[in-house]
Amino acid sequence: MSVKAKYQPVLDLGLKLNIKDGDVSEENGVLKIKGQAATPYEKNILWDKIKEIGGQSPSDIKANITVADESVYARHTVKSGESLSKIAKHYYGDPMKYKQIFEANTDKLKNPDLIHPDQVLVIPNL
Repeated sequence: MSVKAKYQPVLDLGLKLNIKDGDVSEENGVLKIKGQAATPYEKNILWDKIKEIGGQSPSDIKANITVADESVYARHTVKSGESLSKIAKHYYGDPMKYKQIFEANTDKLKNPDLIHPDQVLVIPNL
């Protein structure tokens, strides 16, 4: 199996995340990828996928992923049935961090218990 085929799920994820300025090349059995993620969260999930496939310190891939917007951790479009605590658990692993998400979005939210589908929320850096 070629190294590119091995890491195809990473490349597919990059397309799904709309990674900008992407470039992929293979040299001496090492896959070299570069691109720009929109937020740190997207960069992190790309790295998680790389480590899932190649282990904690893969030697057959070199990735240079930059981030376009470091001012926020992520941007989240609310889906039906979600709550701020559910969103906080997804991004931070802690539902109680919903307060930080609410505080970062007081321009569009007046009540932490009232969010609507299709609202785009800022997920702040902690």
